[in-house]
Amino acid sequence: MSHFLSQPSLLVEKFSGEEAAAKRDTIFPRVSNQEVNRSLKIIAEICGIQKYLTFHLARHTFATTVTLMNGVPIETISKMLGHTKISTTMQYAKVTQTKIGMDMNLLQDRLDGNKSGAALKAVK
Repeated sequence: MSHFLSQPSLLVEKFSGEEAAAKRDTIFPRVSNQEVNRSLKIIAEICGIQKYLTFHLARHTFATTVTLMNGVPIETISKMLGHTKISTTMQYAKVTQTKIGMDMNLLQDRLDGNKSGAALKAVK
C-alpha cells in the first residue's frame, strides 16, 4: 500500500521521467517564491478569490485546513513541512474549537464502536 495520495503521485510520475531526471537534480522544476505568488494571484483571479494568496498562506492552509482538520497527526504534518522541531509546526497548526469538536466526535465514534468496552474498563 502506497503512502502517497493519488493526485500528487500522478504529478511525481509526470515530472520524474527519464528526460526530466536527466535535466535536473530534483523531481519538480525549481520555482521561486515570486513565481509561485504570481501564479497564485492568477489562480485567485480565475476562481474569483478576493484574498491575496501567497506561498506562505498556501503552506499554512495545507498545514491546518487540509491536514490537521482532516485528522493527520501533528507529527506527520511536521515531517511533511520539513520542520526539525514540532514547536515550529505548532505555530502553524493552532488547535481550534472546530478541531476539538472533531477530535471528540472521533473519540466518541471509537468508544461507541468498541463493543467490549475495553477502553472504558481500562479507565475504571
